[in-house]
Amino acid sequence: MLNGKDVSQMNPDELAEIRNREIGFIFQSFNLLPRATALDNVMQPLIYRGMSRSDRKKAATEALNHVGLGSRMDHLPNQLSGGQRQRVAIARALVTKPSILLADEPTGNLDTRTTVEIMKLFDELHEQRQTIIVVTHESDIAEHCHRIVRLEDGHVADDHRIHPLRTFGGENG
Repeated sequence: MLNGKDVSQMNPDELAEIRNREIGFIFQSFNLLPRATALDNVMQPLIYRGMSRSDRKKAATEALNHVGLGSRMDHLPNQLSGGQRQRVAIARALVTKPSILLADEPTGNLDTRTTVEIMKLFDELHEQRQTIIVVTHESDIAEHCHRIVRLEDGHVADDHRIHPLRTFGGENG
């Protein structure tokens, strides 16, 4: 069940539609279009919604501003740092206003300082009531989350809620 809808009974087209409307994906490898600007990358999922170019541009601009990249909208991915590329990927995931963000190893390709920045951004999103599911092998990232579900061989091995640090990176708050 996802927001009251039984996804197990949906056909492939219905599943694609619900993924586009309900889930924002953030990948370890960013999955940005290399020849598209940050703005165009963030606008991409809105094409499938049938939005006009001006509405897509407005929504993408707001999403990039939200993640602190308003000044880098016209840059190509190879002109951005790893952390900036991940912020573009987060903006792309947020632009559709999904009910869930699914982040697959979102800090796996990032250095420690940039990991702290991305986790602080996740903190801000969580405070704004955004549901975020983080898939990670990194214990310090997992311990930052409010609930840890550990899988072993495709089965739930452990499921518990924790009280994470207020901020990531060793700061107590």
